[in-house]
Amino acid sequence: MTQQMQPIFILPENTQRTTGKDAQRNNIAAAKAVAETVRTTLGPKGMDKMIVDSLGDVIVTNDGVTILKEVQVEHPAAKMIVEIAKTQEEEVGDGTTTAVVLTGELLKNAEQLLDKEVHSTIISKGYRLAATKAKDVIEKMAETVSEKDEDILTKIALTAMTGKGAELAKEKLAKLLVEAVSQVQEGGQVDLTDIKIEKKVGNGAEDSELIKGIIIDKERVHSAMPKNVKNAKVALLDTALEIKDTETDAKIQINDPTQLQAFAEQEEKIIRDLADKVIQSGANVVIAQKGIDDMAQYFLAKEGIYAVRRVKKSDMEKLAKATGARIVSNLNELSKDDLGETGFVEEIKVGDEDMTYVKECKNPKAVTLLIRGGTQHVVDEIERSLNDALGDIVVSLKSTKVLGGAGAPEVETARELRAYANKLRGREKLAVLAFAEAMEVIPRTLSENAGLDPIDKLTDLSAKHEKGHKWAGIDVFTGKVIDAWQEGIIEPAKIKTQAIKSAVEVVELILRIDDVISTSGTGAGAPPPMPPGGMGGMGGMPEGMM
Repeated sequence: MTQQMQPIFILPENTQRTTGKDAQRNNIAAAKAVAETVRTTLGPKGMDKMIVDSLGDVIVTNDGVTILKEVQVEHPAAKMIVEIAKTQEEEVGDGTTTAVVLTGELLKNAEQLLDKEVHSTIISKGYRLAATKAKDVIEKMAETVSEKDEDILTKIALTAMTGKGAELAKEKLAKLLVEAVSQVQEGGQVDLTDIKIEKKVGNGAEDSELIKGIIIDKERVHSAMPKNVKNAKVALLDTALEIKDTETDAKIQINDPTQLQAFAEQEEKIIRDLADKVIQSGANVVIAQKGIDDMAQYFLAKEGIYAVRRVKKSDMEKLAKATGARIVSNLNELSKDDLGETGFVEEIKVGDEDMTYVKECKNPKAVTLLIRGGTQHVVDEIERSLNDALGDIVVSLKSTKVLGGAGAPEVETARELRAYANKLRGREKLAVLAFAEAMEVIPRTLSENAGLDPIDKLTDLSAKHEKGHKWAGIDVFTGKVIDAWQEGIIEPAKIKTQAIKSAVEVVELILRIDDVISTSGTGAGAPPPMPPGGMGGMGGMPEGMM
């Protein structure tokens, strides 16, 4: 008599598992769903997304990374795609949608190869070969740029802002961005923290301005102080103009009223001495990171000194760069050599708030962009657009390499990859051809989002590139093939190379997964429970679920 085997349970109850092709297909489906979510936002005619969170807060944007951060993605493979967008944002500051859409297309083409029984390691190897070749092609076709090429830098900013929230005033904003970058750059290097973006609701985007100095979201501490100071001598204090509390509890015993009077007088004397040290330094503007006592405010106001308190540390550091002042932590050390200079300090009402403008600095190495807009949603989206454009300008200066846009680099790369694939032996050739086709998803998506026929446009573009027109791109407004470089559609080469690097690495990672074991149990986005009696398939997530 044969003994019946009992099922052996290795994993805990509620554990879900998918293996083999099912695991690959579920992961690819999830990644494709993420790519499809942001695909409609690509290009000058891309549409926006409205995201409403659980508290009812609304975000309107077409910035890829913002959309993916705000949408709560649950699927583990889909989360990997979100990480690509974050990496692109950190490394370049723009091109997040490009990176995600390219990843989705690479996975879609890999799935077709898997159906043809091409092994995932062969696909990975082919994609790696193609990525290396693609980066070489992009670097070869790129043009050089430096901080002196203000016209090209302006065009980079304009390209970045086209089709985004800042488009209405993009000419003025691009000019302000290039001016800001040229002001704070040193030896071709730019630290983005030196450009402060301050946003206030009111007026319109065209009323935005560049302040050669810093705007502090604070008002003067005493009404008797002057509202504005010309030729200001600025003292930056990282110390309080008030009596310090003892670190331990202290008790003072007073036996008669004269002792109480003496105590009050001594306290006043200490504060007067603190104020006198500031007055004797020659400063007529005091900006303190900590508090200023009411009595000290009175003494400073009496001398016509403008004072601000409780300013953020980051603003203090920017003020030091803008005015040339040293941040002083010990009042006994304060001297006229520590003071900074600026042409004008004044209190201005912006919207319904009083703000302090430290402006007309001689050679500021930190500046402020004041963004205006009709509503908070508009201002927030303009800020995201400006951050993208700033990132593009800075990375262009850092890498010194830029490209014509409008889908031209992708079509040229795809053409070169097809020629490269013909020299290969073995199945890797199929993966390189799949990669070449995936690169064309960018001009194809640009055409689709503009309501044009993608097949016709790709055919026209390919024909131009075959004739040696490397900057032949698509004008989404007229539907014609144009010279992207001559039309001023310019973007940093790093957008493309970084997107390709990230996309290939994540695609390779996803393709190598043949077993998904989930111990989180059934919850939001989790697959259906395992059938009783063993470790069955997990059914997976339907495409489009996030």
